[in-house]
Amino acid sequence: MSYEPSRPAGRLLLTPQDKDAPARVRRLRLLGLGERSEPAFDAFADRLAHVAAAPYAMVNFIDERQQFFAGLHTPDGPARSGHAAPGDGSGFEARRYMARDHGFCPHVVVRRKALVLEDVCDYPRFAGNPVVDAFGVRSYLGAPLLDRGGIALGTICVVDVEPRPWGRAGLETIKAMAAELAEQLERREEVHGI
Repeated sequence: MSYEPSRPAGRLLLTPQDKDAPARVRRLRLLGLGERSEPAFDAFADRLAHVAAAPYAMVNFIDERQQFFAGLHTPDGPARSGHAAPGDGSGFEARRYMARDHGFCPHVVVRRKALVLEDVCDYPRFAGNPVVDAFGVRSYLGAPLLDRGGIALGTICVVDVEPRPWGRAGLETIKAMAAELAEQLERREEVHGI
């Protein structure tokens, strides 16, 4: 697997090269996903946060340049739509968009496998990610949303500002909920005759 650096030399953060992005973007556009938030995705993120007992949860679709949180749960309640610059103090609460080299979901999409980071600071490759300093992210658990053709459309994930021992139960939960949402997306496709 090849990687493209996303930070100046000397930092260990590497954002994976995403060769499947064009196919994913075509698929997302065909399904009408990745450009607007939807109450059903916010409700799913709320349920995911509750099940995982996590302060943040997202349903995330990723294109070549950015990530879009179509579903977002924050400790402060419903998310506001809009853009925010990293480090501007607005955190996840004010943003639905984030650069592709921020966070850990791009790694999940490229790998097509769940990612468990109980303490991101234990992993030099992930400890330098901008979300660690900008938002205080310390723990991440995410799984890909795979369509029936094997394309990773995006992810679902939970995030905490404290290290978390997600364990096998957390891994199994995130994988099961990702499969559930992927199935809902397939039904959406059937309803729209795509």
